[in-house]
Amino acid sequence: MSQSKPTLRWGIIGTGLISSWFIQDLLIERENAQAIHHIQAIGSSSVEKGTNFVETHMPGQNQLPSIYGSYEEAYRDPNVDIIYIGTPHGFHKKNCLDAISYGKHVLCEKAFTLNAREAREVLDAAKKKGVFIMEAMWTRFFPLVKSLQKIIHEEKAVGDVVRVFADFAMNQNIESKGPESRLKDLSLGAGSLLDIGIYSLTWGLVTLDAGVGEKATTPKITAAQTLVDGVDIGTSIILLYPDGKQGILTSNSKVKTPEAFCRVEGTKGHIIVEGFAGSVPASFTVYKDGEAEGKRYEFERPGKGFYWEADAVALDIAAGKVESGTMPWAETIRVMEIMDEVRRQGGAKFPQD
Repeated sequence: MSQSKPTLRWGIIGTGLISSWFIQDLLIERENAQAIHHIQAIGSSSVEKGTNFVETHMPGQNQLPSIYGSYEEAYRDPNVDIIYIGTPHGFHKKNCLDAISYGKHVLCEKAFTLNAREAREVLDAAKKKGVFIMEAMWTRFFPLVKSLQKIIHEEKAVGDVVRVFADFAMNQNIESKGPESRLKDLSLGAGSLLDIGIYSLTWGLVTLDAGVGEKATTPKITAAQTLVDGVDIGTSIILLYPDGKQGILTSNSKVKTPEAFCRVEGTKGHIIVEGFAGSVPASFTVYKDGEAEGKRYEFERPGKGFYWEADAVALDIAAGKVESGTMPWAETIRVMEIMDEVRRQGGAKFPQD
């Protein structure tokens, strides 16, 4: 049976926390896996760092990846099909363009770039080269999210959506970080918006509107940011849709969101989404008006859940597609444009703007 599954050989760029989560998830043996994933190469700033990454996060593996002391060697490796970019936001544009120039497919972490202009430049290059590229907004690929969208938009379980609250906050102890930290360096995209606020924004977009990318409705945006040394430590966004519904979407790097991080309110009831954080939802409960108890939906999730997006990418590439239906290029541009406008109103600026 496994012979019919597509296989992808991954080159991993960047050896930070997110890359470690990604490869650990891809190595999990899953009964319902839709694809076969091989960690083929690690591109790091030094061979020593890359070796340490592999020894720490890939213990006991029979097939060990090639370890390179530069990103370019990973892009050049003929045995690599696709590059996963897990570097800070400020490096994404260059990393993507370099990988594309070698004809590699790309899965690039969110936020895709620092602004919409950079995103367009990367997507134009991918289009010219004919390679697959996607922003790694992994949460959109969770079965929980797909199920929630169906319940809201198709089954209309809580009637017409009136408003949505979503928050992603975590105490990142920014005061204790040095100026070179990705959480403080504006050239790396520092601030709560691109790091975690993008998840709150995503919850608003997927619950308020059934459309994605070019089929999505354009809301009016109102935003405010709290800045410390130019870095946003708190962002609040209000999305106002033409039919009057609203999204109240927030992020903060000084406090922690409770387990119930998202609430969808409709004309016939409401839904509470829960989880450790806005990026990793674990369950949701549908409360219909007039009913004493809600109906809880829970979803099994071994590891963190990065394999769902990886499987989707493998299936798309095997089908000859260059973009995802769940996270198409137009949706990446739309999200970047909204965040550009949020920063314009809130005041957070990057040197690359």
